Amino acid sequence: MPYQPNDSLIRHFQSNGVDLGSKIEEQLNLVSPNSPNIPIYRDMMLTVLRMAQDDHNRWNAKITLQALRELEHAFRVLEQFKGRRKVTVFGSARTPVEHPLYAQARDLGEKLAQSGLMVITGAGGGIMAAAHEGAGREHSLGFNITLPFEQHANPTVGGTGNLLPFHFFFTRKLFFVKEADALVLCPGGFGTLDEALEVLTLIQTGKSPLVPVVLLDTPGGTFWEGALDFIRNQLEANHYILPNDLKLVRLVYSAEEAVVQINQFYSNFHSSRWLKNQFVIRMNHPLNEQALEHMQTAFADLCLSDQFHQHEYRGEEQDEAQFSHLTRLVFSFKARDHGRLRELVDYINLSDNWAKNKPAIPNHKREPGKVT
Repeated sequence: MPYQPNDSLIRHFQSNGVDLGSKIEEQLNLVSPNSPNIPIYRDMMLTVLRMAQDDHNRWNAKITLQALRELEHAFRVLEQFKGRRKVTVFGSARTPVEHPLYAQARDLGEKLAQSGLMVITGAGGGIMAAAHEGAGREHSLGFNITLPFEQHANPTVGGTGNLLPFHFFFTRKLFFVKEADALVLCPGGFGTLDEALEVLTLIQTGKSPLVPVVLLDTPGGTFWEGALDFIRNQLEANHYILPNDLKLVRLVYSAEEAVVQINQFYSNFHSSRWLKNQFVIRMNHPLNEQALEHMQTAFADLCLSDQFHQHEYRGEEQDEAQFSHLTRLVFSFKARDHGRLRELVDYINLSDNWAKNKPAIPNHKREPGKVT
């Protein structure tokens, strides 16, 4: 979607005949000539200038500077991993090496790497160390935060270019979700539960892309089963969440099942985005006529008006032309029930619903896409 300049910012600095916005734009063009993002950078700089003009609080200025530096550094480092799908793994840093969960997390990391997927963790010990140990350095990314205890980088990513340090929890949490094409949550403490509920809230409200969220426990384990019982008996029963919201998660009891869930999600679904008022799902295979016709009635509740439309790339997504080879499924999504949207994704992933005229693209060779 084209960027809309902040007119109030521009007017704010158009006093005394001085057009500060134009002067900043001139300087930006010296650094990055002809960049389509110049209006965004101009508004960023005007925002900082307005903050300097107000000059209310030194602590506010320091927080802004630190956050901006962390964001810029992370963007730059992660650019080298841009073309690879990534899975964020959460779990307790206190899980001992001899615990069955540790072995399971190590197995998970190994199987994710074998599927061509990178493993993101908080870079600490326990579940995080196990997942990185299984995946190996080449397939690991660590988003570390300095704490007075238990959060030193694990040996797999410590001291390497695959480790990103963060000062703020909120910037670190942003990248855990932003970079994730899937999330696997193992049993853990307050931090793990915090991440689980935040991720579900972001997906439920459409603030984050729809991605597979997998709850992983050991065979016979009751950690996530108990948590889901509480959600059903308290949240769903009291209508605090929609009945379909729990369809956003999958509970599994082996590393192999977790990886199967992730690979199945991307078997046909590639990515999604909003384009003006239309929701676009990009697919590796077009749907056959029978599947598309069935969808019109079976998933009509997802549409505000009209129907589902399927077509090839028409040049409308000029900012993401790298996905021009993908088929589009377009509809006016209500943006309310993302659990039902997950059911739609499951439907388009059924191989019986594909038209048999497009070759499959191996999962590890697909370039990820995000909701914008």
